[in-house]
Amino acid sequence: FAMTDIDAALVEAYELDLVKYAQKCADKGWHIHMDKAADTDIQAFKKLLQTVKQKNLVFQMGYMFRYNPMVKRALAMQQSGELGDIVHIDAFMNTRFGQEKREWLTPFLGGDMLYLGCHMIDLVHLFWGVPERIIPLNKCTGIDGVYATDNASAVFEYKKGVAFVRASAVEINGYGRRQFVVCGEKATVEINPMEGPPRVRVCTLENSSTYKECAEETRMLGFTNNNRYEEMMQDFAAYVYGEKKNPFTLNYEYQLQKLILAACGQDIDYKKVEEI
Repeated sequence: FAMTDIDAALVEAYELDLVKYAQKCADKGWHIHMDKAADTDIQAFKKLLQTVKQKNLVFQMGYMFRYNPMVKRALAMQQSGELGDIVHIDAFMNTRFGQEKREWLTPFLGGDMLYLGCHMIDLVHLFWGVPERIIPLNKCTGIDGVYATDNASAVFEYKKGVAFVRASAVEINGYGRRQFVVCGEKATVEINPMEGPPRVRVCTLENSSTYKECAEETRMLGFTNNNRYEEMMQDFAAYVYGEKKNPFTLNYEYQLQKLILAACGQDIDYKKVEEI
């Protein structure tokens, strides 16, 4: 922070310190890429975003699945109307952590929902917007004597259906079952696995069958965990150089964080859409 020749910073820290350090960077006038999620103090996050806006800084958050090629394909279908109205979403961000890692989760409101579930809440928000109701269903298994919230779930209720988000830290082969499934009136898109490399299965209404598998499968073999951050960081550089504009606005990030905190069990007015 004593250096005077810095233009931009990547803020990677203990999750509950991210906003604190990002605020220091914003106060310095540095462009910011910040890891997820944005802590549990919504007012501190709002202050950070307001500083970013006042100083006209670039602000990007580390939600890597925004750059997943299969997610981008599904989003293009949603935006073009190929999916039709969404009727439900299944979004799982599971894994199997050992005792020490789950103990590390203990201070987190919502436990694994804050730590990893935030990725899937981002996608639910991106595809379906702000829900009418969020029902947190976060549990502690007590496995190995650990009393963190290690088995987290939430229901996002919309007019035509629900999105179910799960972030379990105790699921055998949970990583292999990480998936995002969006079902619309005209098509279903299933991304499973999300990574290493991702696979998408698409079935349209024209090709559907009541009692027969009908999905067409694509696997992007060239996209692995080793390069899943590359496009995100290239975009960050382009934003800093003024070559691109970040499509994820400060208002979007603020609204997303309120949805995440509600899914973690915080009593927060997530339906009130506010301007930063």
